[in-house]
Amino acid sequence: MAKYTPMIEQYLAVKEQAKDAFLFFRLGDFYEMFFEDAVKASRELEITLTGREGGGDERIPMCGVPYHSAEGYIQRLIEKGYKVAICEQMDDPAVTKGMVRREIVRVVTPGTIMEGKTIADKSNNYLVCVTESDRMMSLTACDISTGELYVTSVPSSVEWLRDEIGIYEPAEIIGDSSMLELIQAEQIQWSRPIVYTPWEKRDEKLVRSQFGEAAWARLDPERQQCVSVLISYLSETQRRSMGQLTQFSSYEPGHYMILDPFTRRNLELVETVRDRSKKGSLLWLLDRSQTSMGARLLRRWIDKPLLSRKAVEERLEAVEYLYNQFILREDIKSSLNEIYDLERLVARIAFGNANGRDLNALKISLQQVPALKELCRTSSSSTLQRIAGEMDECSDLCEAIDQTIVEDPPVSVRDGGLIKPGCDPHLDELREASINGKRWIAELEAKEREVTGIRSLKIGFNKVFGYYIEVTKANVGSLPEGRYERKQTLANAERYVTPELKEKEGLILEAQEKMVDLEYALFTELREKLASEISRLQLLAEKVAELDVYQSLAAVSAEQGFVKPVLTEGYDLVIEAGRHPVVEAVMKDSSFIANATRLTRDDAGILLITGPNMAGKSTYMRQVALISIMAQIGCFVPAGKAEVPMIDRIFTRIGAADDLIGGQSTFMVEMADIQVMTEKATPRSLIIIDELGRGTSTSEGMAIAQAVIEYVHDTIGCKSLVSTHFHELAHLEESLKGLRNYSMAVQESGENVHFLRKLVPGPAGSSYGIYCARLAGLPSSIIGRAYSLLQGLEQGVSQAAAGLETAEKQLSTTSAADQDETASDQPHAAATSEVIQLSIFGEDEIKPPAAKADSHVLKPDPSLSHLVETIKNADVMNMTPLQAMQLLNDLKMKAKDL
Repeated sequence: MAKYTPMIEQYLAVKEQAKDAFLFFRLGDFYEMFFEDAVKASRELEITLTGREGGGDERIPMCGVPYHSAEGYIQRLIEKGYKVAICEQMDDPAVTKGMVRREIVRVVTPGTIMEGKTIADKSNNYLVCVTESDRMMSLTACDISTGELYVTSVPSSVEWLRDEIGIYEPAEIIGDSSMLELIQAEQIQWSRPIVYTPWEKRDEKLVRSQFGEAAWARLDPERQQCVSVLISYLSETQRRSMGQLTQFSSYEPGHYMILDPFTRRNLELVETVRDRSKKGSLLWLLDRSQTSMGARLLRRWIDKPLLSRKAVEERLEAVEYLYNQFILREDIKSSLNEIYDLERLVARIAFGNANGRDLNALKISLQQVPALKELCRTSSSSTLQRIAGEMDECSDLCEAIDQTIVEDPPVSVRDGGLIKPGCDPHLDELREASINGKRWIAELEAKEREVTGIRSLKIGFNKVFGYYIEVTKANVGSLPEGRYERKQTLANAERYVTPELKEKEGLILEAQEKMVDLEYALFTELREKLASEISRLQLLAEKVAELDVYQSLAAVSAEQGFVKPVLTEGYDLVIEAGRHPVVEAVMKDSSFIANATRLTRDDAGILLITGPNMAGKSTYMRQVALISIMAQIGCFVPAGKAEVPMIDRIFTRIGAADDLIGGQSTFMVEMADIQVMTEKATPRSLIIIDELGRGTSTSEGMAIAQAVIEYVHDTIGCKSLVSTHFHELAHLEESLKGLRNYSMAVQESGENVHFLRKLVPGPAGSSYGIYCARLAGLPSSIIGRAYSLLQGLEQGVSQAAAGLETAEKQLSTTSAADQDETASDQPHAAATSEVIQLSIFGEDEIKPPAAKADSHVLKPDPSLSHLVETIKNADVMNMTPLQAMQLLNDLKMKAKDL
């Protein structure tokens, strides 16, 4: 093994503590990386790769970044999914003999970012921990940049774990290796890359001190384990106080409507399917929040609609009041607009990296609270009055900041210029000494000019040489001898010092150094005082966020003409003039066509919707789901009137999706989704299936569609909206009392078709697929050919139907023996007919050959019997259209020979 220099040996020892991270090793003014870290970092950061001698046989790869601009480089690595361990010099190199001691002071991971553009927006940045014990799965989600921590658990269920992780969209997941493998095996397409970190260490003592014995005792054992693993990981990586984590929110999944990732995606709740952007989603429409805390809370409400009718009605009461009070709403909005991100400001204070500007932002925010509190207190809304009663103005903290920090502090807290005059007497004395010293310097400069007669003489200062007297070389001869000591030579000037200047320099620099140290001490004291009041500030942030969401929902509801829903504990979902909120909001050139929905226990719980593509079936079904979600988050809904029951879960199967990596086709994915529906749905659920049964042969698709509909109707009994192009399924209305046929209205005018976007009773007669292809711009030759083929197929099907019907009539006149033989085959045919209950044939008739007039007993024609047997043995339900046409052609040729 190569023998390295002491510094490289120290680097390798520290690197052992951070094998899965880039090690930023502090050397003077740079963070250096060596060996494989340097090679990878130079590639990822696009910086120069160099090398140095380190005692080994070969030059060691090396690259580095300046310490004062390292944050940007660290951020770029984090965005690429890496971790960065920051190793600092723990001793002052100027006074240390030998090797400077170095230690890792923090490990930055995608889930533990405290600054940078990743958390500059209104979104959360969650770190999720998953554990399993005693057949219970637990999940803890934490955003250390806001101080939020949520914990929950259920009996072991991979589906639940997948759904719950999807809600938080974490940047990093930690936990047992087996659990992480289980999650990765699901091959879920997350909205952003996730870093998986195996971690099983626990430290219950640390957690008890973090949250207190009382709060810890109220937590279930399996949840205690999960929280303990998370806090252990944070302690190991952050290596400092996590004062912003003052409490955890323990919740039961059964208190919220369940929305799996596919449903959330299909309904475009927080991002669009096409480009995964916020614009065009329900969140985009409802977000009129003025604060970052309000925006994050609104998203949590959309992610987790409530199941408690009482809690939802409390929200609706506040929204309704603000809906009707425009002036109050605008006053609240104006005050909220001046409030910064309290949650993240507070977290930075607790974390110890808040600067003077952060504290001033907190002060400005706190100055808005008294007006907000008064607006809520004097309202007649019980919900707003409750918020006012729970809102702590924190006036003492606001005053402390105002008395200490200057109006425009510098970014750095170690360069001075932070503290107001009058805050500290000793600081004022030092400032006076510094000011007097600088005044003395100015007076000395004037005096020296007079004594020497050199008008260009000046006194300057730099950090290397301190104060100096600068004289141009042309005037050097005018200086008196003996008193001036040369200090530095420049190209065109000489710099000198005098005994008086050196003496005053010591006093001035000593005062400035003491001022900087004292200002930093005073600032740190204030920051620690604020950190001791974190709980008060976090509670205030919660109340401000809640108020912000209410005004946001009220503003959107008023702007879009939404109405207050009537919530019930019953079954019936009745919507008059319902609209899709987002589609309506983005429509500019035309008005949205409203549609009614009536899903009741007495009439129909299932609507079977047929109609052409692009007629609005999917939009209609989505709007029913969105209205239900909006009602249960406490928002008004886009309708003329709405009676909404408390729905426990919404299932959606909308659009074609496959899983090629997982080896699953579109149809297989659809069947997997339907399997989850049939297993998890309850009578309180809402099921939405768009184009049920596609992806396989027509006959099998119809058979599966009918079987699913019957199961939902007979076994589950929940509210359902099902769209299909299988018009033959319309007969189900006759056998299923809880199902009604509906279709999207179409108006035909010559060759043109107008989609009216209106839901009307009864089944549709056509899907107008070729017409939609023409609208999509397919060449006219393809469209013409498609119409020709369609006509031929329809005629062929009609002829085949007529042939089968004629054959059945002929068989009914056969001899008794033949009748017995035919009867022996009938049970199988009857069973098949009972399962399928479909007829894909028309009623056109082909007349059979005339029977002989002189025959008293008709005998079967052997050729005709063979033809009938061919028809009987044909597996029509599993044929492709091409195979059906081939069979029809064969029958036609045989019929000509009869």
